[in-house]
Amino acid sequence: MDTTDPRQPRADARANRERLLDVATRAFAREGPGASLKAIAKEAGVGIGTLYRHFPTREALIESAHASELARVCDSANELHGTLPADEALRAWLGRWVDYLTAKHGLAQALRSTTATDTIAFPGARARALAAVNLLLDAGVRDGVLRQGVEPLDVLVAANGAAMAALDPDQVGRLLDYLMDAFRARG
Repeated sequence: MDTTDPRQPRADARANRERLLDVATRAFAREGPGASLKAIAKEAGVGIGTLYRHFPTREALIESAHASELARVCDSANELHGTLPADEALRAWLGRWVDYLTAKHGLAQALRSTTATDTIAFPGARARALAAVNLLLDAGVRDGVLRQGVEPLDVLVAANGAAMAALDPDQVGRLLDYLMDAFRARG
């Protein structure tokens, strides 16, 4: 007898899960792997039982929070592409990427604490980020506002370097602005 239920979760269950992921992402970024699950549930407005129904282990919550945040950032390239000029969309996306990297530090620490090795493997993560950058670069080239030949990986590496080297958020913003000047088409 097949006991799987092909129905989608109720809207309120999906909303609870999303709130839990949002709160957990911030909590793990801020506090690392020791963030209180009870505090996460409380801030999300649910009971601890609801948290455990969605995420049976701390590890499951940490992994889901990381994957959710990565997807949110990468998928935002489509939204930005549809609402802003290509160069502005790339700059806005890079700001979101840097914010993700900042949050990822705490999430990475939490993820490492759940594994026996010191590696974090999210299949397709790099490809997703590169695809987001490539979408925005291609749009900028088509619109004549971004240079041809800018490599998506170079954009990510430069943004990562800016995020790691900057002393404060204002400096990160200035560094990203300088990068954008290098990516813009001339004349």
